[in-house]
Amino acid sequence: MLRRTKIVATLGPASSDQKVLEKMIRAGVDVVRMNFSHGTAQDHVARVEKVRAAAAACGRIVGILADLQGPKIRVGKFENDKIILKKGDTFILDAGWTGLGNQERVSLDYKELPNDVSKGSVLLLNDGMLEFGVTEVSGAQIICKVVRGGVLSNNKGINRKGGGLTAPALTDKDKEDIKTAALIKADYLAISFPRSADDMRLARKLMQAAGGKSLLMAKIERAEAIAVLDEIIDASDAIMVARGDLSVEVGDAAVPGLQKRMIRMARAKNKLVITATQMMESMITNPIPTRAEVSDVANAVLDGTDAVMLSAETAVGDYPVETIQSMVRICINAESEIEDISTGYDPSQVQFTRIDQSIAMSALYAASHFTVKAIVALTQSGSTALWMSRMNARVPIFALTPTESTLSKVTLFSGVHPIAFNLTSELPSIELHAAEDELVRLGLIKEGDMIVMTIGEAVKAGYTNTMKIVRVGDHRKG
Repeated sequence: MLRRTKIVATLGPASSDQKVLEKMIRAGVDVVRMNFSHGTAQDHVARVEKVRAAAAACGRIVGILADLQGPKIRVGKFENDKIILKKGDTFILDAGWTGLGNQERVSLDYKELPNDVSKGSVLLLNDGMLEFGVTEVSGAQIICKVVRGGVLSNNKGINRKGGGLTAPALTDKDKEDIKTAALIKADYLAISFPRSADDMRLARKLMQAAGGKSLLMAKIERAEAIAVLDEIIDASDAIMVARGDLSVEVGDAAVPGLQKRMIRMARAKNKLVITATQMMESMITNPIPTRAEVSDVANAVLDGTDAVMLSAETAVGDYPVETIQSMVRICINAESEIEDISTGYDPSQVQFTRIDQSIAMSALYAASHFTVKAIVALTQSGSTALWMSRMNARVPIFALTPTESTLSKVTLFSGVHPIAFNLTSELPSIELHAAEDELVRLGLIKEGDMIVMTIGEAVKAGYTNTMKIVRVGDHRKG
């Protein structure tokens, strides 16, 4: 059974070795995430070269996701690397402090924080493990009462409960990193902490100015983003349900419902969606997942997510390959239980604006009413395959394209499998026969199978205007 749901794995020290990368790719990684919070531009270039070499060695196509750091809203460093705070303690977050932190105060990376909070504000640190109530703001100092204590160590993040921090989504570092993303030809560029569609439009403008062609992904992790979710999705090519910071800002109980809503909205708008954060967290140190983690991944699949993402599990964990194998197993089993994905997208109620979109929907309709083994899309841009992937096709969709960038972008489309295929003729009938023969050669279909095929009379992007239902091998009989 070909897996529909794609797997994104974050690279790090645990997954930098060439042999480990090859094992991860063979285990089922579809897209690798480059976390730009760590490493230099040279590090990212070298790592991408390793990934592409490993993918070639495995005979696989692997996409590249460049994930920008975003604003650093963090505490500074401590004299002894960490302190322990108890409920009721007074503690100062000091934007004017330049020394190492101690039991009384710590510096801030984000110097504007005193302007974003006031008496009564609630600050959550270290992914919500610690809670501070602001009792006073005096100049650069934020004086807090510890509501929930614990260990506070170097460079831990800060969120304001309910949102409201004004840090821009794109920092100077991010703007430089966009140039690196363009240099490595990243397929996707993830924007951290966008608050509006304008943040995404600015990122797209900077990417285009750098000569890049990455599809843009909005990481939904700010409370403010929820109120303008429609506009952000419209300005993006994909979204990430970034459950870590989002959970801290809106409250953990709100996230499962938001996850379902975001997946439904993205699919209805023909956009891609990744579900991320702590999906297999226990496998950082354990060789098998918890039952709760299995259910979490399975539910994201049942919700209709395009991809599930691993972070620390593959970046610094002890079992990166085993984690991917576990995720593959869970995805395949969950997919076998899907009767229909409720996407909120009803083709019968949509006014199509493009011919290739109507052809994609026609192919899905035909596939659902005939016993077909596959849908085969000969495509330049991948748009036809994207539209097909928004619905539960129940059969694999093979995207055959000569375009390298399309091959790697398609790696994130649920249910779509990229295949390099050179278009050598201007005659669609010849190309369809050649595509059919190639899939037979690869063992993906066999003589006598019924398949649905789409192509354009003019073999170029946006010109898909033909759908055929064929029985494999018939063209060789007559």
